[in-house]
Order: sequence, then C-alpha cells, then structure tokens
Amino acid sequence: MASVKKFQVTFDCAEPERVGRFWCEVLGYVAPPTPEGFASWEEYDRSLPAEQQGAWFACVDPTGEGPRLFFQRVPEGKVVKNRVHLDVRVGTGLVGEERLAVLEAECRRLEALGAVRGQLLLADEENESCQNMQDVEGNEFCLD
Repeated sequence: MASVKKFQVTFDCAEPERVGRFWCEVLGYVAPPTPEGFASWEEYDRSLPAEQQGAWFACVDPTGEGPRLFFQRVPEGKVVKNRVHLDVRVGTGLVGEERLAVLEAECRRLEALGAVRGQLLLADEENESCQNMQDVEGNEFCLD
C-alpha cells in the first residue's frame, strides 16, 4: 500500500498575490515565513528580476494540516470551467435550514472579499445543499 503524501494545490492565474490573499481569507491560511535575509515578502519580491516579480504567491495552513496553495502567473486567461475545484466545508454535519443559513452567511462573507455567487444546489435524496461560487479570477469552488 502506498503511503499518503503531502501535496499542494496550484492555481494558474493573472494576479497570484490577489488570488492567494483571497484564499488566505477564505481558508484562514497565511503566507509562509519569508526567505532568510528578507524582512518581508515584498522585499524579497523586489530583489527578483523584473520579469519574475509578482510571478507567484503561496499560502499555508497555519496548523500544518491542510495542503499548501501555490498561485502562479500565466499569460492566458481562464476560458473554460475548472476540471478540479475546491469544496470549502462550512456546513459539515448540518442539514436543512440550518445548513442553508451557514452557507448563506459564508457566501455573503466571501462576496465581500470579491467572490461571485453561483447556483445554489438544494439537497436531494443523495446530497446535501451546496453553493457554487467563483473566486476573484473566476475559479469555481463550492461551499458545502
């Protein structure tokens, strides 16, 4: 049997820091410690050649449990639906109106950060309700 490995989730985007800071707020993540010899990530970024400045951003779960998120600048824009998306688990264990209230509250919080509300999928015989969303660059994710 293979052992479980650590992994990171990588986002292609136009503005890595903007998208990364959005996801820090969504998940309670933080930027990793700055490289040795630099007082801040901004100082580190300014030390890079001009074409590499702002090319990437990373954030980590401060508890060390969740995967690292990495955001890399790419020249092309997003044109189709994601093949992979994150499910942000805000309503785990909740059902009915209680679950819908939690989804709505989180949806409003994320809209204030720049997210866009998508379709609300109501519970059926197999699945609980979930709210489709898009981040600040249009990447789909679900609140469930």
